[in-house]
Amino acid sequence: MTLTRTAVLLLIASLGFGQLTPEQKVADFMQLAGLYAKRYGPYEWKREAVNFDLYDVGPWLERVRNSKSDLEFYDVCIDYVAALKDTHDTFSLTSSFSVFLGFTVDIFDGRLLIDSISRSQLPARDYPFQVGDELVSMNGRPAMQLMEEEFLRYSTSRANPSAQRRRAAQYLTARSQSLIPRAHEVGETAEVVIRNAAGEERSYTIRWDKAGLALTNAGPVPSPKDGRGAVGENSLMPLPQGEPAYMRPLLEMSYAGVPERPGDGVLGVGSLTPVFDAPAGFQIRLGVRPTDDFLTGTYRVGGRTIGFIRIPRMSPNNSVGQALSQLETEIAFFQQNTDGLVIDVMRNPGGLIPYGHELARRFIPAPFEGVGFELRASAGYVASFAFNLENAKRFGAPEHIVRTWEALLHDVYETFKQNRGRTGALPLGHDSVFFEPATDAAGRNIAYTKPLIVLIDEFSCSTADLFAAVMQDAGRGPLVGTRTAGCGGTNTNFTATTYSEGNAGMTLGLMVRPKAIATAEFPTTRYIENVGVRPDIELDYMTRDNLMQRGRPFLDAVTQVILDRIAAAQ
Repeated sequence: MTLTRTAVLLLIASLGFGQLTPEQKVADFMQLAGLYAKRYGPYEWKREAVNFDLYDVGPWLERVRNSKSDLEFYDVCIDYVAALKDTHDTFSLTSSFSVFLGFTVDIFDGRLLIDSISRSQLPARDYPFQVGDELVSMNGRPAMQLMEEEFLRYSTSRANPSAQRRRAAQYLTARSQSLIPRAHEVGETAEVVIRNAAGEERSYTIRWDKAGLALTNAGPVPSPKDGRGAVGENSLMPLPQGEPAYMRPLLEMSYAGVPERPGDGVLGVGSLTPVFDAPAGFQIRLGVRPTDDFLTGTYRVGGRTIGFIRIPRMSPNNSVGQALSQLETEIAFFQQNTDGLVIDVMRNPGGLIPYGHELARRFIPAPFEGVGFELRASAGYVASFAFNLENAKRFGAPEHIVRTWEALLHDVYETFKQNRGRTGALPLGHDSVFFEPATDAAGRNIAYTKPLIVLIDEFSCSTADLFAAVMQDAGRGPLVGTRTAGCGGTNTNFTATTYSEGNAGMTLGLMVRPKAIATAEFPTTRYIENVGVRPDIELDYMTRDNLMQRGRPFLDAVTQVILDRIAAAQ
């Protein structure tokens, strides 16, 4: 006799696993709160900008004590971390369970429109709806209302309200229990109503595709627990092999990126292919081989040759050196053969901070100021920096690495003497926040000098936020698109709770851009966190016309902007 996957899940769920005790829940929540109290970098900024004080745990403890189940307790932890409105900060469960309804939706022109369909799961003969049709309702509830009331709280894109809503829209049809504790309670099917382009509505019964094992509780576990030990740290970034030991902490600190999780994706994030189709006559150069870190090419319009480069993420597939070598070859070609350049960092989830600055050095032909980072001083940083400075000296590290460790140690040690002190704006991955343009072996400036523009959107995250800020503050060329994600800090993951085995992402260091900006929503500040980087020219991709025409209206407008820049430079 064999069991179906659903039967196995039901069997596991019925085994009668117990719940955590109230004391264990309180202990776990205080462990989570203590982790943020000790390590979270933007505490003061969040208190000022979003009116949330993570130290005020009284109301949260009341919710913890009143929680009726482990899943309800997980929701309390999720809500506590979500209150920070920080895209890097997410409380997640240790669960492999996910569900998918066979299509995805996003918000175009304020409506929930289908932007992809799995025809292997939903064959057109049975489900004749199309990309561009509108999801009206699910199980009798208006879909937009369902998104806002049930799933907005779980959205991991919290720093930017538009991105938060768009990420929450994904959860209507694709959910992971690691982020949504009750994702397994969907039933076997969903009743959906879909409206086509002609305004006709039709109902469909669609079976959920389920994968993994559902987590129904975390207990029982003995108290006190012996085995997990203290809170541990896990880097989000894959570190290069063979790096000297004294470089590891520097590399771990120099990461700002948003990981993509199952059931948490917007189409095209981190993709080498742009979200829009290539223009007519596009001559591709890079982007067809697995070793290509960029998609590049040229196209002709209005008697001008336009260069195009897509930077899909700030952690290259190859080594940083190989990626920069590719880029330098392309820039040399563009310098000789184009009139202007379009740089695309839309839907770029970030990555290595030094890489972001190195990219900027190849597009800014004059000295410029980069982004520094305020760190929350701790005894751990003091000890680590002192140890790695000694190792760097002992093993003959390059002089700039020694200077970097000396500067970091001095600043963090002086700050550590203060209560919850933050350092000044420190360089991470370089020995200064001031940069010269890139040069070749003969010392010649190799940065691109002709007109350029940079494409950004609400999923230009972390180090992509940094890159946009540096380019804007250097006055290199206009940013075109929509406000960036506002993921303005370095980040990592922690094992956050012992009994419930939860995980937490956390912002450690705050990005400080060269120039202060004033916005309607926040105090005048040099921080990028929450504020994001604002475009010089507003241009929204998220319209139905762009969805149905594969971005043609958007690209036409972008092309006109770069043509205007070229004409103004003549």
